[in-house]
Amino acid sequence: MKNLKLKENSGPLLPISAYGSSKLSAEAFISCAKESFLKKAIIFRFPNVVGRPLTHGVIFDFLKKIKKDPKKLKVLGNGKQRKIYMHVSDLLDAMLFIERKTTNGIHIFNIGPKDKGILVKDIAKKITTRFGKNTNINYEKKKQGWVGDIPSFHYNISKLLNLGFKKKILNYDRAINKCISEIE
Repeated sequence: MKNLKLKENSGPLLPISAYGSSKLSAEAFISCAKESFLKKAIIFRFPNVVGRPLTHGVIFDFLKKIKKDPKKLKVLGNGKQRKIYMHVSDLLDAMLFIERKTTNGIHIFNIGPKDKGILVKDIAKKITTRFGKNTNINYEKKKQGWVGDIPSFHYNISKLLNLGFKKKILNYDRAINKCISEIE
């Protein structure tokens, strides 16, 4: 699955985690609801979302670990996992744009930045630079951080762009930096 670029019609979809299975199941329920009683339904596929209020995810986890022990940071996986990130404000702008521009029917849209993401080890460096003092970063030897972790993928967002979405989305670096500044 290296450098997997997912389109809205990619398939078959074979989730490798309970989390992925629940998202796919939710899409099936939305499709069923559209067929049964809705005129319009939109399925949004998100990247990793950052921004206030931060309740989970790699930035949240790293900050929690550094607050507990500023001298060490244990990273799940080898740090070479490449993740795509988007700031919540950009995500909401894209969702509202899609809602305004689509007509009746069922629609599936990937939402994300145009870039190919950031390595987890680079996020760890950003966090330790801002919040740690001489923090030792420890990586595992495995490629995945947990069962169901996809080490590298990004969305094909051409359908969103073809709909006319022109707003400049914060790239991963600016999204992560904005998130970090919001929680300082």
